[in-house]
Amino acid sequence: MKILVAAASRHGGTWEIAGEIGRALASELRGQATVRVSRAEDVTSVDEFDVVLVGSGVYLGQWLEQARNVVGEHAEVLRTKNVWLFSSGPVGAPLKPAAEPDPVDVARLMVASGARGHVVFPGRIDRNLLRFAERAVVTALRVKDGDYRDWPAVRAWAGEIAAAVKPARTKEVSGYAERG
Repeated sequence: MKILVAAASRHGGTWEIAGEIGRALASELRGQATVRVSRAEDVTSVDEFDVVLVGSGVYLGQWLEQARNVVGEHAEVLRTKNVWLFSSGPVGAPLKPAAEPDPVDVARLMVASGARGHVVFPGRIDRNLLRFAERAVVTALRVKDGDYRDWPAVRAWAGEIAAAVKPARTKEVSGYAERG
């Protein structure tokens, strides 16, 4: 089985989440799968993969263009695969924007890709990496710098996906037939 984890990340935080998802999947599916983690902008085909996870950092409720393009350009093929989507965005304590309503609009992407699910992970804030407009939004929301990512939740989600795609083990009994 071949798995692709593709992510778009403006400042590296979502890319690090994608890497952790890839490591967790490889660990859970040891010997049963090959996992490739790729930047969304480097994805030219999804044909060779059985499972595809696409993720993006979220800005003003939207995915980054590179991740939207992976879904848009490969939608027909993605609908024939096991696909999940993930987002990284809410930050702060409590998380802002709040999880209710959903802080990211992925409904069209879910339909286009035939995704089996979508999860939102908290992100991180480092004002030194942000553009002026991004700093203004973070300041308006009164969010402090920090890493709000929930690594156990990221690994648990990857574990759920591994369990969903793990090949079933069968018992082989050679030369035996039971008659009643």
